[in-house]
Amino acid sequence: METKASLSRIVVIITALFAALSGIYLLVGGIWLAKLGGSLYYIIAGVISLVTAWLLYRRRSSALLLYAIFLFGTTVWAVWEVGTDFWALTPRLDVTFFLGLWILLPVVYNQMLAKNAFARGALAVSLLFTVIVLAYSVFNDPQEINGTIKAADAAPAATDSGVPASDWPAYGRTQGGTRYSPLNQINDKNVSKLDVAWTFRTGDLKTPNDPGEITDEVTPIKIGDMLYLCTPHQKLFALDAATGKEKWKFDPQLNSNPTFQHVTCRGVSYHETTPAAQGDAAKGAAPAVCSRRIILPVNDGRLFALDAETGARCPAFGNNGELNLQGNMPYATPGHYEPTSPPIITKSVIIVAGAVTDNYSNREPSGVIRGFDVETGKLLWAFDPGAAEPNKIPADGQHFTPNSPNSWAPAAYDDKLDLVYLPIGVATPDIWGGNRTPEMERYASGLLALNATTGKLAWFYQTVHHDLWDMDVPAQPTLADITDKSGNKVPAIYVPTKTGNIFVLDRRDGKLIVDAPEKPVPQGAAKGDHVSPTQPFSELTFRPEAKLTGKDMWGATIYDQLMCRVIFHKLRYEGTFTPPSEQGTLVFPGNLGMFEWGGISVDTDRQVAIANPIALPFVSKLIPRGPGNPMEPDENDKGGSGTETGIQPQYGVPFGVTLNPFLSPLGFPCKQPSWGYISGVDLKTNDIVWKKRIGTVRDSSPLPLPFKMGMPMLGAPISTAGNVFFIAATADNYLRAFDMSNGDKLWEARLPAGGQATPMTYSVNGKQYVVIAAGGHGSFGTKLGDYIIAYALPDADAK
Repeated sequence: METKASLSRIVVIITALFAALSGIYLLVGGIWLAKLGGSLYYIIAGVISLVTAWLLYRRRSSALLLYAIFLFGTTVWAVWEVGTDFWALTPRLDVTFFLGLWILLPVVYNQMLAKNAFARGALAVSLLFTVIVLAYSVFNDPQEINGTIKAADAAPAATDSGVPASDWPAYGRTQGGTRYSPLNQINDKNVSKLDVAWTFRTGDLKTPNDPGEITDEVTPIKIGDMLYLCTPHQKLFALDAATGKEKWKFDPQLNSNPTFQHVTCRGVSYHETTPAAQGDAAKGAAPAVCSRRIILPVNDGRLFALDAETGARCPAFGNNGELNLQGNMPYATPGHYEPTSPPIITKSVIIVAGAVTDNYSNREPSGVIRGFDVETGKLLWAFDPGAAEPNKIPADGQHFTPNSPNSWAPAAYDDKLDLVYLPIGVATPDIWGGNRTPEMERYASGLLALNATTGKLAWFYQTVHHDLWDMDVPAQPTLADITDKSGNKVPAIYVPTKTGNIFVLDRRDGKLIVDAPEKPVPQGAAKGDHVSPTQPFSELTFRPEAKLTGKDMWGATIYDQLMCRVIFHKLRYEGTFTPPSEQGTLVFPGNLGMFEWGGISVDTDRQVAIANPIALPFVSKLIPRGPGNPMEPDENDKGGSGTETGIQPQYGVPFGVTLNPFLSPLGFPCKQPSWGYISGVDLKTNDIVWKKRIGTVRDSSPLPLPFKMGMPMLGAPISTAGNVFFIAATADNYLRAFDMSNGDKLWEARLPAGGQATPMTYSVNGKQYVVIAAGGHGSFGTKLGDYIIAYALPDADAK
């Protein structure tokens, strides 16, 4: 008995010591935070924790009463700060709650010199009150919108896109980028029965010679009975669409190295030279060589045309099926110009653009957009966004404009208007722009519409003026004819952006359909630079309604949540478009953007959009030139950072920069969840009808816990006429299906690696399949792999 009592006293002393250490931390941190203008709560919490520790050490039952009052007050304060948001309440209450529960246990309470039933009861009531608040918050998430989009009044209309319902022949299914399929064999009633139909392993995995930013972002395309896809190293595979068996493959022998900013391939493009020849082939005539061809972009600046039937090079295209895209390119350093997205293909022209390495120097390749003859590869036209004469093609020995704004994301095409719509980025270096010329600013960070046959400018709409945040247009825009409130059909284009704004324009002339008024933004640029006084803010948007405050800071516990609040108050932040600074600027929406390269999905029959915005702040900090930060690279510099985060040199301008997610000292996001949503938008009214968290921390936390917090995403949703949409993309390894009408989850499948890609769907032999690439994302931190997985209904249900 005496030994047991001694152990109990040791437990009480350890408990008191924990409370004392916690109190010291909260008191010191709270004083620091208060000096920065933050909440006074942590000072109060620190003092009460220290007094509680002293009373526990003295074995006074009043410790329970004091702690009961403290826990009750903390719960009230937490609800006042963040409402009934479970994951926002958690770091404010977790340690506090469990310490109160521990104190209430007999191993501690029985050591009190004078047991006080009232004090014990008060603590039990406070604990129960906290449990009730947390339980209520589980089912009453203030961040979610729970509406329902009206079902279609009639069966889907016959598509006029010219694309067979069974196929997915382009990156976004159509070159209009809808990511919508009229197939409905898989629907909201039977999607729960989906199972793996086949799995294909490409064998293409990360090598020691690759950068950190190696990603498998491919969306396969499907034509007839064949599926075509590329891998991170741009190996091209042709598969049997029904079985997943390999038909042929082509390896361009990518010459990569760790300085490349990206090693990725989002997809390939398809072209039929003579549709009439297919009719001849059906009668038994052999098709001409390369009458059906696959166009493959390669990250080292090459472009291939390959026979879709055999994988052989198209001999009449370029140099035996190969084009060198580095021609007339200034500073043709390998990896500094990378065509990572599938080109647009018209009846006669291949339209090619590419990524230029961000934030390396002011002497990099051009962001020129070019049109090549689809048969021969001959250069037909060019549009250089940074040139005084954008359509001028340099003579031999001359070059395009260095560092001109580039278009790295997939483009869209309207074949009736013969207009190609290109998402445009900013001239690099991105985070300081004091040296940019008017020509460099003219077509930066916006949507560029060109005549696809001639390359002549049709119109341009700028989404960010004098972009200092890398807020380029990052995604394929989507074309949709929408019925407005007056009942008129409007040829619209939807332009999702990193800022969370979705700009809605008339695709004929670029005029706004949804208002986007210019509003004042924070001023005060770094030395030698300036800030635009206003920016456009679309009225169709997912951007934050209000500025972040200390209340929005988060952590796994109260301790790192306190540190996040301290860090937040030390940064410069005055809302969206706060200029970069030497102090360090909180960038929200962050450099990753609220929308990334995936884009949105639009059901053109129901006029419904499915979006998956993310909300993850970044921190940028300008580093003045000086020791350790030279203006020019030294002889040991290999020519690239191999990543888009961390230290970015920005050689040739007065500042380097560091770019990183806004994380706590423990590595958790400092902004409270959700960090990712799915949402349904009624395009007839532009109302966000429903919005739900998506994704768990199962694959990103130390313990594989399936907590649905809302995770960041890279990739897009696809929607179908079966009232189902599919999405992988999240930082956990799942493919999921949801009800389009209300966002309810209908099905999920565990993936063997990260699914940071956009799925696609097709049918063959009367059976519908859903396919996803599960290859992971190096810098996103998901598991790498080499899987292509197809799902289908059991044969009994696929009728």
